[in-house]
Amino acid sequence: MSPSKEEIPNNANEHCPGPESEKAGKEDACAGCPNQQICATTPKGPDPDLPAINERMKHVQHKILVLSGKGGVGKSSFTSQLAFALSQDEDRQVGVMDIDICGPSVPTIMGVAGEQIHQSNTGWQPVYVQENLGVMSIGFMLADQNDAVIWRGPKKNGLIKQFLRDVEWGKLDYLLVDTPPGTSDEHLSVSTYLKPSGVDGAVIVTTPQEVALQDVRKEIDFCHKAGIPILGLVENMSGFVCPNCQGESVIFPPTSGGAQALAEELGITLLGRIPLDPRVAKSCDMGISFLDEYPDSPACAAFEHIIEKLQGLVE
Repeated sequence: MSPSKEEIPNNANEHCPGPESEKAGKEDACAGCPNQQICATTPKGPDPDLPAINERMKHVQHKILVLSGKGGVGKSSFTSQLAFALSQDEDRQVGVMDIDICGPSVPTIMGVAGEQIHQSNTGWQPVYVQENLGVMSIGFMLADQNDAVIWRGPKKNGLIKQFLRDVEWGKLDYLLVDTPPGTSDEHLSVSTYLKPSGVDGAVIVTTPQEVALQDVRKEIDFCHKAGIPILGLVENMSGFVCPNCQGESVIFPPTSGGAQALAEELGITLLGRIPLDPRVAKSCDMGISFLDEYPDSPACAAFEHIIEKLQGLVE
């Protein structure tokens, strides 16, 4: 049987047998293909760890991926504030899984840097920010916070699998997955491992300028190809609001119309715009909830509007 179109990488040769085929990487048609070595050495058939992952994930009601095309657009900051906001309801259980293997910033942003993972007979225990908010990140495994993580794809994929298979997440209302910028091994792995248990969708974070939106288009294309529903776009740093006079200035001019124009062009929901507020960065550095500290700020109102809209989409 010929492989389906979705199974064949975009840069594969014309007569690709498909990565799941026993002949993958070994056919004459594979000669010169950039994926030849990967296909030839990748184990074939169903992943034996998927049943264990599915067993863990069946206790998670909603799974949301937070993506960005570029780094520095505030994706991890948005993830952390979304987690803090959702966990304000004490009856709601929230988990944050940081799969930015090379740049794990979530422990610092959520105020648990320097903590360690504990293991029990039921698996790894998340580090708890508060009773109903747990975090898992490679940042907890580094002997020194300044250590560089220099890993190839298979080792990254293996750790992501462990986060899903071996972590005792328990019953969660929300699992937020903070991903690295772009479309790489981490994105492919988490989407593949979570697909059988279902993903509610992805929230894509951008800034208004065209250079960021160009990469967002690639992220949207990735979601379509990977079968991940797109919940909507969030435009971060959408103007600067002075904390004192409440005056607003444009820092990143939306030369092509910003996220609003992109959302209309592609038929995607614009969840909202968050103005640039220096106190957000301060809150992230201190590992505290911006929404709790500055509830009357315009940025807080924007966050709350987006969260309300997002909850309406998934619940």
